[in-house]
Amino acid sequence: MVLESADIQAILAALPHRYPFLLVDRIRDIDGGRKAVGIKNVTINEPHFNGHFPGRPIMPGVLIIEALAQTAGAITILDQKSEKPSSVFFMTVDNCKFRKPVVPGDQLELHVELVKKRGTAFRFACKGVVDGQVVAEAELMAMIGGAE
Repeated sequence: MVLESADIQAILAALPHRYPFLLVDRIRDIDGGRKAVGIKNVTINEPHFNGHFPGRPIMPGVLIIEALAQTAGAITILDQKSEKPSSVFFMTVDNCKFRKPVVPGDQLELHVELVKKRGTAFRFACKGVVDGQVVAEAELMAMIGGAE
């Protein structure tokens, strides 16, 4: 059976992240470990908005990149179909660009696509998209670690 989407329960089973650092609500359009679209519903209730920035809340760029990395990591682990998932360790961020602010009320689509796999290392081309507009993009590299 091919996994086409992952709800929050599947994401929680795949990733070690928890509130307030789990930044993916759902993953859809999964094509194995090759590509997918994660969904992050951005809400004013998130703790980083208290200080970033008072009076003009903007999702920190580093959290957008982390959400992209979590989406890539989740599909990599879900593709393994293992009883005890491995950990995925973030290695590099290249060619990162932020195009437009992400604010409360936005639904951030996290487009990830596998560019290269070499052994246990993976490189993904990633884009954050809100209302059809690219808000961020980067190439991310990660490595699968041992089962814990």
